[in-house]
Amino acid sequence: MFGRDEKVSPMRLTAVQYIVLAIFLMLTYGLWRLQVAQSDLYANLAERNRIRDVPILAPRGKILDREGRTIVDNYPSFTALLMRDSSRDLNADSSLIAEGLHLDPKDVRERIRKFAAMPQYQPIYLKDDITPDELAFIEAHRNELPELETIMAYRRLYPRNGFAAHLIGYVGEVSEQMLNQPQFELYNPGDVVGKSGVELEYNQLLMGKNGSKQVIVNSRGKEMGELAEKPAEPGKPLKLTIDIDLQIAAEEAIAGKNGAIVAMDPHTGEILAMVSRPTFDPNQFAVRISRDDWSKLVTDPEKPLLNRAIQAQLAPGSTFKIIMSVAGWQEGIAQTLNVHCNGGATFYGRRFGCWVKTGHGEVDLPRAIFQSCDVFFYTLAEKLGIDRIAKYATALGLGQKTGIDLPDEASGVMPSEEWKIRNFKQKWFAGETISVGIGQGAVATTPVQLMRAIAAISMDGRMVVPHVVDPVGLPQNYLEVNHYTEIKSIPIEVDGWNLITDAMGRVLLPEGTAPSAHIPGIDIAGKTGSAQIVSLATRAKHAANEDFAQNGWFVGFTPRRDPDIIVCVLFEGGEHGKLAARLATQVIKAYVDKQRRQPAKVASNGKVDVGVLWNGAGDDGDALHAGHFLVDAAGKHAPWAAAVPGVE
Repeated sequence: MFGRDEKVSPMRLTAVQYIVLAIFLMLTYGLWRLQVAQSDLYANLAERNRIRDVPILAPRGKILDREGRTIVDNYPSFTALLMRDSSRDLNADSSLIAEGLHLDPKDVRERIRKFAAMPQYQPIYLKDDITPDELAFIEAHRNELPELETIMAYRRLYPRNGFAAHLIGYVGEVSEQMLNQPQFELYNPGDVVGKSGVELEYNQLLMGKNGSKQVIVNSRGKEMGELAEKPAEPGKPLKLTIDIDLQIAAEEAIAGKNGAIVAMDPHTGEILAMVSRPTFDPNQFAVRISRDDWSKLVTDPEKPLLNRAIQAQLAPGSTFKIIMSVAGWQEGIAQTLNVHCNGGATFYGRRFGCWVKTGHGEVDLPRAIFQSCDVFFYTLAEKLGIDRIAKYATALGLGQKTGIDLPDEASGVMPSEEWKIRNFKQKWFAGETISVGIGQGAVATTPVQLMRAIAAISMDGRMVVPHVVDPVGLPQNYLEVNHYTEIKSIPIEVDGWNLITDAMGRVLLPEGTAPSAHIPGIDIAGKTGSAQIVSLATRAKHAANEDFAQNGWFVGFTPRRDPDIIVCVLFEGGEHGKLAARLATQVIKAYVDKQRRQPAKVASNGKVDVGVLWNGAGDDGDALHAGHFLVDAAGKHAPWAAAVPGVE
């Protein structure tokens, strides 16, 4: 009936009561958990909502020359950051941000996307080196765009006109690919790291450690105060072995040409100058290089990013004849070898021409060196065979990296029977050895590799490791990886050493191949070379095409034995080694002139070492030999043989 009262059963009532009790218990537990059990956690989370970590970027260490003069410095600038620790929709603000910072909205959204998987406390480095009007835009829009922040950053300031660019290298934002490499695993997106040259090789030393500061922000993200600051640790300065004065001389020598110049102290392996042309401007990378500028660099057929000093692998031409001379002497063949050059010779049914079409006449080893007779070295190559040639060339460092402390060094090629089988699954033919004898065929060296080999010969077999950084004071991990002071000894019989270096001393005299490079008053020994890049038949068909011109080489040093400096020049398309020799002697002259201006050093015997001496007569009429010489306090020189026993 409609009027009857319906009663709730006691069982249902009890169930409802228990449910209500359970809900209250759960709420009570939740409240206890929030306010008691995990109060510290949620207090910290709340604190983070009002405290923002702003990075303080560490300036990279300066790069100095051997005398402590600054080559690479830093300059202060502002960087725009996009903070991601707020609840704002960054994509919604991207158009306004892009307009104010003169960016493409697509690029802004792309950077937001790239950082999406990163922790929110890591800011996005939006734009480096912002302009005053962009800085004013950020300040004027603090309320509308609280996620925009600015920090002081120090940007690289490189020398102008690509000075030493390949040696120094450049910096750039660490890429996603680099972050996956072990040496960059501790870095964060947006960090600026070395990308090439010394900047890359010594990045950990130069980079320093970033700091941070904690600032108080309101609900809109506006900074209200500062809580704490952890200062940044600046990167350590890096002292190179480069001499700015010699670097300038080398840069001026090769200006307007393509190729490379490398100068080294053969006693220590210290690189005194290194130039590669064409070059690039590393200042383009100091902030962030544009896509168009990067595309131009990587697609340029002249390859301006290639460090030709350590990466160009080319036939060394006649400079290789010095290595042939050592091999021939050590094997007891060159001492008595005499050939008649009438402009060419036939080997294995094929005629090989000499560069002097009319021939050199009767030729022995010294004349073969200073007049660069091809027929002599064809004959010597035939008698030695490829494996004996490869034995000495490999011992002198050809076909392998020198170990120079720069990234991406090339190893070159030194052919042998085993090399051809391994790489081409083919037998070596005896006729191939003839071209190798004059530095053609499969032989390929880098300038620094060739310089090191010839330096070892000039030093009576003492071979050092080239390096561009002064190892004094470097951390132990660098000393373990880069063998700065490692020395190898290659046996060279003393009579052969004297004969070969004396013959190289005649290269720049009237009877040699580079008399126009001679500098009066300086004893320079060396060897010229011209190397084909295409066959003679192809060159004849395209005589007017400069792309097929021969490369000019020269390796020279002073004095002629145990020298103080050695210079290797690659002049791409230079045709003649004598032209490369002129470039090298400009650098050598700059070195000698500087040494003569230096204060005299007192030797242990009380004499004064005044450095490199020239051929000529002393004030007492004695003939002087090239090399270091000693004078007493009155300026009167000591006889050479007495000053340095055992040397002619």
